[in-house]
Amino acid sequence: MSTASLDLEPGPAAVGSLVGLAGLLFLLVPVVGSVPVAGRAIPLVVLSAATLAVGFALGALVFARRGRRLFAIAHGVFGAAWTLLVAGPLLGSEPLFYAGVVVLLAGCGFLASESR
Repeated sequence: MSTASLDLEPGPAAVGSLVGLAGLLFLLVPVVGSVPVAGRAIPLVVLSAATLAVGFALGALVFARRGRRLFAIAHGVFGAAWTLLVAGPLLGSEPLFYAGVVVLLAGCGFLASESR
């Protein structure tokens, strides 16, 4: 198959690449542990979750531009939830972490109610 026959769109390809990178980073956690970022050792699992949060946020923009309102909202909510879930432990703030859990559960409830 030649690359000319692939019909890749930049937005979805970027979202998929970020989600794939997040998964790869997560799989490397037992091997790598942590990496230095700006002079601070950051656990790889945190970088994985942060990458997933960016992927969700970008997914919200991609779906919004395509007029897919429900998918855009879902990606935006879960992007916000993952951002809070990453920021809480990274900054040592339990309230941010618990806010992320609340947003995650609220997003799940919203999607369940919309699927009916």
